[in-house]
Amino acid sequence: MKKINFALLALSFLFMAASCQTEKEYLVTIKTPYGDMKAILYDETPKHKENFIKLAKEGFYDSLLFHRIISEFMIQGGDPNSKNAAPGIPLGSGGPDYTVPAEFKKHLFHKKGALAAARTNNPEKASSSCQFYIVQGKVWSNEELTSDMNALGQAAQQMMARPEYDSLKQVFVDAYNSGGQEAYGKKLIECKGIIAKEMNVKVDKDVPADRLEAYTTIGGAPHLDDEYTVFGIVVEGLDIIDKIAEQPRDGRDRPNENITMVVELEEVSKKKITKTYGYQYPAE
Repeated sequence: MKKINFALLALSFLFMAASCQTEKEYLVTIKTPYGDMKAILYDETPKHKENFIKLAKEGFYDSLLFHRIISEFMIQGGDPNSKNAAPGIPLGSGGPDYTVPAEFKKHLFHKKGALAAARTNNPEKASSSCQFYIVQGKVWSNEELTSDMNALGQAAQQMMARPEYDSLKQVFVDAYNSGGQEAYGKKLIECKGIIAKEMNVKVDKDVPADRLEAYTTIGGAPHLDDEYTVFGIVVEGLDIIDKIAEQPRDGRDRPNENITMVVELEEVSKKKITKTYGYQYPAE
């Protein structure tokens, strides 16, 4: 039987461990007039990661604007046409003439701080070559997340079409008139049990535990999940997202005052990123 050199084996393991600890990663800094955001890009979305790094190294994003902001939703930028764009000019359609194939991963979703790729409506859900958004979102209740709003809304409409439910119909009409779609949705959830029982329909949906935890604590934008590729996460500067999202904007959701960006890359060991920012890399 061949003898095992345990000393050599131990040395090999030590070398492998050291290599993992010193493996370099790009730390992304997005500088804005309201402060800096630090982000990492996911290895699980290699096409998006490679594309973003390439553009950042070329200085593509420098002096571009966050041209679309919506409070409790997201901030979007990366349109090359936004550089030095005069007020009132429509933005959001610029960029190099290619797309990035979708890279959906169930464990990468739209929690607050998620860095994701914008896209046009296309059947492949391919991403924009350059435009991205960062999620602000809001905190959701467990009931909001686990309710199938499409099924619930359809059942409610069928129910309210029946004369015996005229009083309930008026409740929904009053809710909509006083608070719009948001109030109407909340009233649907309040009445979910009655609607499900009377119409004999299933109005619940399953949501992975990690998404439930994130969306009910730090918040996010769950309706975007599995529709747009999430390829990174802000690990420092979540408050900067809030500051930008809350700025006054026009009818096209463009900030009244230009919010510029500069994107810088720095090679840092994964071990240092974990120690400094608390981000845990997935086990290999």
